[in-house]
Amino acid sequence: QVQLVESGGGLVQAGESLRLPCTASARAFHNHAMGWFRQAPGKEREFVAATNWLGGSIEYEPSVKGRFTITRDNAENSVYLQMNSLKPEDTAVYYCARNDGLWWSRSAVDYWGQGTQVTVSS
Repeated sequence: QVQLVESGGGLVQAGESLRLPCTASARAFHNHAMGWFRQAPGKEREFVAATNWLGGSIEYEPSVKGRFTITRDNAENSVYLQMNSLKPEDTAVYYCARNDGLWWSRSAVDYWGQGTQVTVSS
């Protein structure tokens, strides 16, 4: 069974930073592209960032580009979302997502984490 475990969410003020880790078992993590999505209250889940198995071909949602950074550590079976210069509109539940292959495709998510709440106050 594949389990993706996120952590690192919390309440911060605008302009501050948070780092969200997502960890999986080696079998669940290796040879899979990984990404992050978020869902704000009353809105649909939206793509945030993703990277392929080798840590390249990184994509970002335009509103977070330049503020958020996705990285992965294959030795630690983890993917991270570093979020800087946070804004109130970044408030959402953030979900880790696994693709069913090496290269990222938004339509190929096969497993989701349970989500971690990020709240940014103004």
